[in-house]
Amino acid sequence: MLDRAEFEPVFFAPFVSSPMKVERDWIDYNGHLTMAYYNLIFDRATSEALCLLGLGPRYAQTRGGSYFIAETHVRFLRELPGDAPVRVTVRLIDYDEKRLHLFLSLHHGSEGWVSATSEQTALHVNLRTRHASPFPDDVLERIATMNAAHRNLPEPEGLGRRVTMRARARC
Repeated sequence: MLDRAEFEPVFFAPFVSSPMKVERDWIDYNGHLTMAYYNLIFDRATSEALCLLGLGPRYAQTRGGSYFIAETHVRFLRELPGDAPVRVTVRLIDYDEKRLHLFLSLHHGSEGWVSATSEQTALHVNLRTRHASPFPDDVLERIATMNAAHRNLPEPEGLGRRVTMRARARC
């Protein structure tokens, strides 16, 4: 995986991951992609996108910092069959000196429809202390550049949703 130090990043709006494929072994006894593998696909796309910010393996090794996902909300919208090609769009919604608010959409790679979304909060972490810490200025500058590229996109459907059940009338 490349780190920011190896190239100058270009921030597409939204970021689109490399192509991936649903592995047959990821399909459960119900005949659909197991929940854990949705998260694996989202995790791979997040790692790829955040490498553009300079938050990849080299950053962790040389500067002792990284990011941890602190919260996530996944919505499962449509089943993906085994061997389906997929891509993930990653959108930076907001940020501050220690956190990123991301929204990801998992798309069928050739048909384009959305299978699932993941809204996440990532924390910048000092790997020695294992505590949240401010992003370094150079990383914060890249985050601001990515934010500028993403902020004029329309609000993603499902942003800010919470887990709930509608109240029903009791008989």
